[in-house]
Amino acid sequence: MKTEPPAPGEPRRPHGPRDPGDAWVVAPDGQRYWGRFGAAGLLAFDPDRGVLLQHRVSWSHHGGTWALPGGARHQGESALDAALRESAEEAGVPAGALKPRFMSILDLGIWSYATLVAEVEQPFEPVISDQESVELAWVQPEEVGNLPLHPAFEQAWQRLRPLLDIRPVLVVDAANVIGAVPDGWWKDRAAAAGRLLSSLADTVHSGIPAAFLGLPEDLWYPDITVVLEGRARAAQDIGGLEIIRAAGSGDDAVAEAVSRLESAGHMVSVATSDRALAGTCRSLGAHVTGAGELRALLDG
Repeated sequence: MKTEPPAPGEPRRPHGPRDPGDAWVVAPDGQRYWGRFGAAGLLAFDPDRGVLLQHRVSWSHHGGTWALPGGARHQGESALDAALRESAEEAGVPAGALKPRFMSILDLGIWSYATLVAEVEQPFEPVISDQESVELAWVQPEEVGNLPLHPAFEQAWQRLRPLLDIRPVLVVDAANVIGAVPDGWWKDRAAAAGRLLSSLADTVHSGIPAAFLGLPEDLWYPDITVVLEGRARAAQDIGGLEIIRAAGSGDDAVAEAVSRLESAGHMVSVATSDRALAGTCRSLGAHVTGAGELRALLDG
């Protein structure tokens, strides 16, 4: 389905049935933005081949430039789902091949554009599947600036390029986070741990605000490592999480995880309100957020 009409003055090309979101939003100064409910695009990053770019057809808005696969969001559609859908429609990008890393949002009040940055975990070849692309190509990051870029993407690229190599990890001191709310967790620590793990697994898909992790931009999708100790170790595994069952001190296991992850080049954040543990984690280079803040995020 076509996601953007031709530039003003250009002939209209055939397209399929429109979604209610396929319409212009006009700002008070007359500037037009495509997507009644906003728009979203995908910046797919393959560590070996570079980033996937779309060479736009001449009759499109800013035709002839290079930008990202993307388009208007559907009514009620999340920015993440819109970016994945549009990239599949325009470039044949398989959603299962990607791991979301972060999302950058340009919010103008009357309109917004969300850029989903995702790492390619299963290599694929893009396919031109609609009339909006002249070419699809993998471009090494250092070569992107040599292309004639869509003005909006050119501006965003300067901000996004330095962030491509960030691999955030959230390490959760489960005992401390569970104990932050008096919900009867002491009656069944394994069940309480299971509830926490389930909530964290949901967060893997919904993302975590950048400020919580001490990172730039808007929303991140970090890997999550959870340390369980004592009777909480009986909680069942949940996909998408690394679960460490501490044989001894949970605090020691958290510190060991932070040290290992920092050494591997990750940007580590730790959720704990234990003062001594927080100090240890900071000394290892990690960002620390209180257990209550994580509970508020999960409950909210």
